[in-house]
Amino acid sequence: MDQTNNPTAGNGIGSSTAGTGTIGSDTGAARERLMTDLKNAIGDAEQWLRGAASAGAEGAEEAKSQFKDTLRNAKTNLLSLEDTALAKGKLAAQCADTYVHDNPWRSVVIGAVVGLLAGVIIARD
Repeated sequence: MDQTNNPTAGNGIGSSTAGTGTIGSDTGAARERLMTDLKNAIGDAEQWLRGAASAGAEGAEEAKSQFKDTLRNAKTNLLSLEDTALAKGKLAAQCADTYVHDNPWRSVVIGAVVGLLAGVIIARD
């Protein structure tokens, strides 16, 4: 294939992954928010249990509402993290598809080598 007429030839993975930096940082930020919310939820649950044991119903109700809010935030962040991971996975699949279409013979050779190495490793046992 003549690479001068094909603007994506040779670029395969490199050109398709240009936007992954923001997804990766979004995933890290979402993971941090989720961990913070889960720690807060655990702390609120402990406070709620201590409050229910020692105080009256008023203190327990306030702690319970705080716990519910924290848990709701954790669920929201978990869904956000899931959406980000799905988007990142779809982008990776799209990059792999583009690479295979741009470099079919190279992809066949890579697949054959990986299969051969896997067969050798399995046969050793």
